[in-house]
Amino acid sequence: MQYAPATQLLRMSPISPIRTSTSAAPQVGPGTSAAAGTYDGAVVPTRFGSVQVQITVQAGTITEVTALHLTDDDRKSIQISNRAAPLLRTEVLAAQSAEVKTISGATVTSSAYLTSLQAAIDAANL
Repeated sequence: MQYAPATQLLRMSPISPIRTSTSAAPQVGPGTSAAAGTYDGAVVPTRFGSVQVQITVQAGTITEVTALHLTDDDRKSIQISNRAAPLLRTEVLAAQSAEVKTISGATVTSSAYLTSLQAAIDAANL
């Protein structure tokens, strides 16, 4: 029996964003692209643990980014996550997108964070 390489397995695994709550039904129209509420990004597995973020949206703007889970397999992973998460949050809020640079020394955590973030953004229709 042959097994697919790990990279293929990751691509085959579906990552679905989860919409956790909204304060109103989605309003689509001029100037409004998403319903206000919170949106969970996908859980993104890494070799150092899983990463998941949540965004809060108001009037089509990301007003908050919360790390629900960050890499935590060992003490160093926790240190890296604790350093990278606030920097990524600040960059994301300024850019209003997942199109930000990864944090040097935290490439795996940053990439997973931004992947989860993009899933939340997609769920919010931003």
